[in-house]
Amino acid sequence: PFPFLSPPHSRLLHLFVLSLQAQVTVQSPPNFTQHVRDQSLVTDQLSRRLVRTYQLYSRTSGKHVQVLDNKKINAMAEDGDAHAKLIVETDTFGSRVRIKGAETGFYICMNKKGKLIGKSNGKGKDCVFTEIVLENNYTALQNAKYEGWYMAFTRKGRPRKGSKTRQHQREVHFMKRLPKGHQTTEPHRRFEFLNYPFNRRSKRTRNSSPRQGP
Repeated sequence: PFPFLSPPHSRLLHLFVLSLQAQVTVQSPPNFTQHVRDQSLVTDQLSRRLVRTYQLYSRTSGKHVQVLDNKKINAMAEDGDAHAKLIVETDTFGSRVRIKGAETGFYICMNKKGKLIGKSNGKGKDCVFTEIVLENNYTALQNAKYEGWYMAFTRKGRPRKGSKTRQHQREVHFMKRLPKGHQTTEPHRRFEFLNYPFNRRSKRTRNSSPRQGP
């Protein structure tokens, strides 16, 4: 391929060109969607935690999820019950959260049998749930450690094993509600307009009188 060179040098140059071609690769554009999906599965230790307070209304029992002093969890609480007030902490910048009872401090977790239990230490993945907003506007809570297992309660408010749950079942559907009286206890914040100093142009425009017609 290189007649002006001797055969040994021609072969060496040819191999060199092939090696350069092999090193030149076309880089595909970064997949941002995949990056977000991967990062959503990793606990974020750097960002500031977002903490919310609300109740979880069970679609089947018609009552609210509560964390009791004996570490038991059910969906039998009335609106405004102290044990129904939940503190929800974000685990990542996505939709993964840790849920604990405001009254008891116990986290809602799931063991390997799919049973909901209360724990004082909620750092494990078994105490992390992914919030999934459904088409019917209800929220399902899927356990991060046992994928495909959801927080669920029967019509009597008893917890159902995660291994027997599916996303379309009414037992896994919840509605977030503010605790009773929470709206009145929160201070009302008003919009405040900031008064910026006028520059020369804006001051001249403001002080100028409107033009008169002919």
